[in-house]
Parts: sequence; C-alpha cells; structure tokens
Amino acid sequence: MPELAAHVRDVPVNQIREITEAAWRTPGALVLSIGEPGFALPRHVLDAGMACLDRDETNYTPNAGLPALREAFAARFREEQGVAVGADRVYVVAGAQQGLHFAMSLLLSPGDEILIPNPGYPTFAMTSRLLSAVPVGYPLYPDHGFQPRTADIEALITTRTRVLVLNSPSNPLGAVLIKDSVRELMDLARRHDLWVISDECYEAFTYDVEHVSPARYDAGTQREARVFTSLTLSKTYGLTGLRIGALVCPPGLQQQMDNVMESIVSCVAAPSQYAALAALTGPQDYVQHAHRHYRNNRDAASAVLDGKNIPYLRAQGAFYLWADMSHVSGGDVRQWARRFLADSGVALAPGTAFGSIGEGWVRIALCGRQQDLMEGLSRLPARAADGTTAG
Repeated sequence: MPELAAHVRDVPVNQIREITEAAWRTPGALVLSIGEPGFALPRHVLDAGMACLDRDETNYTPNAGLPALREAFAARFREEQGVAVGADRVYVVAGAQQGLHFAMSLLLSPGDEILIPNPGYPTFAMTSRLLSAVPVGYPLYPDHGFQPRTADIEALITTRTRVLVLNSPSNPLGAVLIKDSVRELMDLARRHDLWVISDECYEAFTYDVEHVSPARYDAGTQREARVFTSLTLSKTYGLTGLRIGALVCPPGLQQQMDNVMESIVSCVAAPSQYAALAALTGPQDYVQHAHRHYRNNRDAASAVLDGKNIPYLRAQGAFYLWADMSHVSGGDVRQWARRFLADSGVALAPGTAFGSIGEGWVRIALCGRQQDLMEGLSRLPARAADGTTAG
C-alpha cells in the first residue's frame, strides 16, 4: 500500500475522543469528558427540519446557505456584538469545525505558521497540520488565570506567521477574554498584519461577564479587515448532530469564499438549515434553560472540588471546569485518566488533549445531568493540605 501524505501522518490522536470512546465501551461509565448538551430539542426546531423533508426540499442550496438563515445569523451578531455585519458576509457551514477548516484553507499555505492557544481546542492544531501549516502554541499560564499575554504572543511571531487564533469563551478552560485584552490582541494583529480567527462556539454561555468578539475592534474598511468569526448552533441549541454553524468573513471575499466552499462541502444539508433558522428566529427558552443548568452545574461542581481541596479555574463561560489533578496524575495525566476510568468508571478529558500546559489538569464537562456530575466528582481522590493525595 502507498504511504499516506506526511501531513496526515503528523496529525495527533484526539485524546478527548480516545477517552470518550473508551468510556462508551465501559458499561455504566459516567461520561464527563465530552461537551454534548443533553436536553431534548425544541419541537419547533425539529418540526422545521422535518417539514423540509416532507416538502422534498432536498436539492442543493446556494454555497453560502439559505438567504434567510444568513440574515438570521447576521442579525444575531449585530444584536449581540453591535457589529455592522450584513448577510453577504455570513457563510453557513457544517458546524464550527468545518468553519475553522474553511477559514484556515483560505489563509494558510504550506509552511505558514498559525498561533493557537496552549491549552486550546485540539483541532486548532490538527486542522492546520492537515493544511501542511505549522501550529505554534502561545502559552496560557495558571499564574495568570490562563489569560493570554500580548508579550508572550508577540515573542512567537516570525516572518512565517499568518494567523492568530482566539477562543473565548474558552474550550477547555471556561475562561473569557476581557475587553481590554481583546483590544490589545487586535492591535497586535494589526501591527504584524495577521489574520484573526475567532472561535466563539460558546458565546451564548457566560456568567456575570461580557462576551466581547474581536470583530468589535476590526477595521471598518475592506483593506484593513482581518477577522473571521466562527459560530455554531451545536452548543447554543444542542444541534450537535445536525452540523450547522456560520463563518462570518471580512468584506470583499465572496467569490473566493464560494470557490473554497464548493471544493470542501458544496453546501450544508437543507433540513439542517431550516432547523437552524427555526432555532435562531423562534422562542429562546432552550438557551435560557441551558444557561441556568450549566451555571447551576458549575456551582455544584465547584463546591465538590472545594470540599476535596482540588484547585480549579472558576469558569466564566462555556460549560467546563478545568481542574488540577497533579496530586495524583504523576506527571502523565493521559495515563491517569485511563486508569481512573478503568478503576472508578468516570471519564474525564486529560489536559494534555489541549496542549503541553494542560499536563496535570483535566477538563470536566458540566452539560449533563447534575446527578451524574456529582456522582462522578465524588469519586475523585481528594487533595491533602500539603498537596498530596488525601487519605
């Protein structure tokens, strides 16, 4: 058999999937390793998708998506962020992951460097490697609340650097970029003439802080605009399996966007688009209920970790807790997570899934049933006052 391309061989294993699929094979396992909303979808969303099939509306749609859906995404972005975005800048994509691949395909040539957060979502590195680009992790340190520092990022910029990836609210950290940081990072991108890809999958879920999109500080002119904003309905409305999201692009790129979209996926399935339109324009009870549930789970989980003296980053957004298990992980949290699943029947995402700075940490998903969350966390080994394993 001929060899696969080198850039495919270099793509690492996704450790989130690794531990989650092991949990799915483990009878009775409590799966706290994956961000899968667990609520029933609203009836009007399901009806809209099924009505599309009943009409036999199963042909191609425009590359960029249904006009009404593009406008619904644009209207939400205008309302939430105060950014003057028209529907012509919105491309409907098959989930945020396809949107990220779409954006990187437009911006990266082989050998180009892309700055990604460490810890950060693993497909930032995986996708860029598939394009023969070079992911360069910029550090998010515990001592600074896992917030990016402009000086740390600037020190990594070379003549090959083309793209800066920002992610707020953060997966896996639950951290949210403050307004001043967003402004500074956009100034940095302008100084070095970098594109910015902003992953805003969890924009609907922040707790007592504001979500600030980098698009607020993007230039108003076509010549200077540089931000691609990745949005999804997977998390906001629980539409993970329908694969539906949007990529908001700078002005003036429509023809190039059409060409690349055609070559990647052509267009998104029409039933998913009609379901998405119903989600965006219909009642928002689902989002409000999910927000309360995630916040309550965050608070309940925080109390358990406090009681066990386990350090963690208090989540300001998304639906994860980032917890320090270095008192038991022995310098290899990936192996510890496997043993913990085998011994205790609980799956947690190892921090090394998200980068080297994640060593010793785990990501705990807060989106499932609170009963399962509490039971799973009750099995965590407590930390003694001296930092060792209690008991």
